[in-house]
Amino acid sequence: MSRNAPSAPHLTAADQPNLWLPYTQMQTAPFPVEAVSTSGSRITLADGRELVDGVAAWWTACHGYSHPHIREALVRQAERMPHVMFGGMVHEPAIRLAARLAAMLPGDLERVFFTDSGSVAMEVAIKMAVQYHINRGTEGRTKILSFRGGYHGDTLGMMSICDPEEGMHSLFAGVLPEQVLADLPVDADSLARLEALLTERGDSIAAMVTEPLVQGAGGMLFHDPEVLRRLRELCDRHGILLILDEIFTGFGRTGTMFACGQAGIVPDIVALSKALTGGTMALAATVARRHVFEAFLSESAGHALMHGPTFMANPLACAVANASLDLFETEPRLEQVAAISAQLERELEPCRMLPGVKDVRVLGAIGVVELETLDDPDALRRAFVEHGVWIRPFRNIVYLTPAFTITSEELTHLTTAIMDVLRERA
Repeated sequence: MSRNAPSAPHLTAADQPNLWLPYTQMQTAPFPVEAVSTSGSRITLADGRELVDGVAAWWTACHGYSHPHIREALVRQAERMPHVMFGGMVHEPAIRLAARLAAMLPGDLERVFFTDSGSVAMEVAIKMAVQYHINRGTEGRTKILSFRGGYHGDTLGMMSICDPEEGMHSLFAGVLPEQVLADLPVDADSLARLEALLTERGDSIAAMVTEPLVQGAGGMLFHDPEVLRRLRELCDRHGILLILDEIFTGFGRTGTMFACGQAGIVPDIVALSKALTGGTMALAATVARRHVFEAFLSESAGHALMHGPTFMANPLACAVANASLDLFETEPRLEQVAAISAQLERELEPCRMLPGVKDVRVLGAIGVVELETLDDPDALRRAFVEHGVWIRPFRNIVYLTPAFTITSEELTHLTTAIMDVLRERA
């Protein structure tokens, strides 16, 4: 153990002298483990232990850690041009990445606006949607409709469209702008309620926002592709833009390159991040269809999209993202996802028989064991570390989102640890 990571069990995260950790009650959370290196699906800790990573660095490291092709692209670009401003200046890595994303995405999703995080990509998406209506002379469409169970980031704008009952952002209720919240139309009753809501309030709504197929941080909640087709039809009928948050689901996680492809629909705007760079650099993109972009074209400077992050289209990140896309083209990622999905189905299903397990579900390279209750996720996390795996339960779920390159033996190590720890907990 390094001198900066004391191991005494009474220490808490607050004893880390300078850091403030995310989603952490620093006074009570245990002292964090310290990572010193990564490779493939493995994390090596400062005390020499090696963990199999079950969450791929918050769902990002789809090719595993330290893939040589990505590392080489990073080094080449660092030697040439680590960064340059994107205001009035462009560069080849961004031009090439934008063209490749436009070619991969369905329909005429062709205008790519780069940012540096998923939350900001979604902020840009809703800003685009509201200004789209303003630029076209449509008055009153200022609200965003989102769905219960949804999560879209932690910035103020995104907190306003997350599920307020989810709890993470409830303290800010008096600060956030009021938006429109609905249930996903997963059955006839919820569809009828959404249709009634749109009949009553549709002319005030600029855009409808959802995570396609999987509401991630809301509890890994799955829904059928038919739900997305219903949303597309309702948006078309009521003149509302459809924004899909593919930050988690994009780049193969659900079994297809983009989750919207399973529904055969084209959103008006899509947000991408996480696996965009294979978990190596911070980068995100908001991609708009042609008609959305054209609403910003004018002789008036006031019709332009007035947004521009300082590190927008960072050349290092764009070079790494291009290398990540190379791997999707040259290595069998979707076939690997299908194999992971089948193995998760087989090896997590026995968890259904354990006391306290409410549900087991799998979609692509996402495996979920939902518990009746989970009172102490930190204790469960520590137990997983003792079993040689890095799994980060939250809410009432234990989940796996491994790298697509994980070996079958490593994946079995993860699923076995879940079975063993949950059995011990029972």
